[in-house]
Amino acid sequence: MRAVLQKVVQASVTVNNKVVGEIGRGVCVLVGISNDDTRDDMEYIAKKIIGIRVFDDAEGNMWKKSTQDLGLEILCVSQFTLYGKTNKGSKPDFHDAMKSDRSRQFFDDFVERLGQLYDRSKIATGEFGAMMQVSLVNDGPVTLELDSRKLAYEKPDPALAAKLAAKAAAKEQRRNGFGQKDKCEGIRH
Repeated sequence: MRAVLQKVVQASVTVNNKVVGEIGRGVCVLVGISNDDTRDDMEYIAKKIIGIRVFDDAEGNMWKKSTQDLGLEILCVSQFTLYGKTNKGSKPDFHDAMKSDRSRQFFDDFVERLGQLYDRSKIATGEFGAMMQVSLVNDGPVTLELDSRKLAYEKPDPALAAKLAAKAAAKEQRRNGFGQKDKCEGIRH
């Protein structure tokens, strides 16, 4: 499960020129659900959203308070495009996103779980499956990516990175014609 969390002064979702969800100060969260997400993924993201410290404390010290600590609001917007792959061609591939028939219930369960952990009256949503216009005033700006399957950043293996770089350089040289024998070799003039 993935989420893009933005600290906001205010945020709203409009569908067909009608505001369907809006909040004041808090966080706006775009939520992506993958084919293999489970209740564990849901629990991880829900707890992270309410507990992550992106707000100042009363003395102005940064990164000291969470949405839950300050009793702020949350706007959750379902966004399957967070699972779009863009590494091939120019059309995004969304096969890793959970299909609508299952993801609608999963998203509803997620919002319900968020409400159980926090305060349902402080949680607004967009309209699942609709074309939505999301408006927000980002505060900071602070924008964080959350991923239940990527719990820690892993540095790449330097040896593997060097090997891949050498392969890429050799491929580029072949493409540009370098490193090949002179094609005119052996031809008499």
